[in-house]
Amino acid sequence: MVVIADTSPLNYLILIGHVDVLPELYGEVVIPQAVLRELQHPNAPGAVGDWIASGPPWLRVSQAIPLPPDAESELDPGEQEAIALAQENCPDVLLLIDENRGREEAARRNIQTTGTLGVLDAAAEMGLLELPRALELLLGTNFHVSQRIVQRLLDGDLRRKRAGR
Repeated sequence: MVVIADTSPLNYLILIGHVDVLPELYGEVVIPQAVLRELQHPNAPGAVGDWIASGPPWLRVSQAIPLPPDAESELDPGEQEAIALAQENCPDVLLLIDENRGREEAARRNIQTTGTLGVLDAAAEMGLLELPRALELLLGTNFHVSQRIVQRLLDGDLRRKRAGR
């Protein structure tokens, strides 16, 4: 499976110190040029800029063919290129993307997605991190999520722990 990331999941995983779960979960992660530019942007958090400056060996940058004109026009360049790259690699692809419009466009194109929360949940299931602490760190950033979703994740994590997984 090819795993392609938009900016947001990488940004948040770097900020909370859990970007290292990506190669454990997926091996190589691919980003398009626009995501690279967004991660390198002067307004990106310092930790993000520092991380991408020394890009890890499991991160590969790839050129994307632009989306056709029927694509959602409100998507930012990173989302557009990430979706385009995912579409090029369908059907064996997973797109890491958080924004609702981007996820909707990906779904319209039959692209499987997960976001920062899905990555954290999968990492917790594999024993790579403690989900309650990771969510606490995430909520300390400007990440937006409903308390209902957070509670559902915490409840699922507790059930896993009780079941011995």
